[in-house]
Amino acid sequence: MTKRSEPIFNVPAAVIAVIVVCVLVHLARSYLLTSDEDIDFLLTFAFIPARYDPTIAVDGALPGGWGADIWTFFTYAFIHGDAMHLGVNTIWLLPFGSAVARRFGSLRFIAFFAVTAAAGAAMHLATHQGAVVPVIGASAAISGFMAAAIRFAFQRGGPLSMFRSGDEAAYRVPAAPLTTALRDVRIIAFLAAWFGVNILFGLGSLAIPGIEQAVAWEAHIGGFLAGLILFALFDPIVAHADVNGSRGPGSEPKVH
Repeated sequence: MTKRSEPIFNVPAAVIAVIVVCVLVHLARSYLLTSDEDIDFLLTFAFIPARYDPTIAVDGALPGGWGADIWTFFTYAFIHGDAMHLGVNTIWLLPFGSAVARRFGSLRFIAFFAVTAAAGAAMHLATHQGAVVPVIGASAAISGFMAAAIRFAFQRGGPLSMFRSGDEAAYRVPAAPLTTALRDVRIIAFLAAWFGVNILFGLGSLAIPGIEQAVAWEAHIGGFLAGLILFALFDPIVAHADVNGSRGPGSEPKVH
């Protein structure tokens, strides 16, 4: 009897759906909209901190009204500056988004995407009050997926564990409590590297090849912290008796 092998590209449907929406938005902006229409599109759906500053924004200054005050916390994540920006985010979304989607399921995955995207926008707003430069890109949500993944990926039997179990079972191992996870040397090393890279973005010492726009690194941090802290609210896997041996449950848009 022949053992059936896993497909090479086993990407969850929810991840594919997010990528397809991002690609369709980019293609529409590139080939269907005029320059003026694209500017109107960005003003309506990108995240712009000035929209929330009463000393700058006046009625009618930005399209969308009060509705855009809400939806731009989410819609900006589906817009990308160019093909390189879209490609880089897709490359990072595939592994981390897929790991979380396999664990959460489609509905929780989409909700988590929305929450971490909104958290990234909120962090950018808090650090750039009154800024008129639009923020676009899915990196805040992807950062949230990275944070969520490290909550379970290193656990015994998890995707990055030496004692990994079956393929699907590896994504459903009980996660360690946050206080326990933050004592794991591997997770600490990941956090140090991740925050270090984003600090370099903030200092202007690091750039993404092929992407000329400024990187909204504060949004990355907002999404990451939301993913790390709010993971337990979305996680459908109940911790049982043992988790690692312990008992417990400008003019150019900024891209990221």
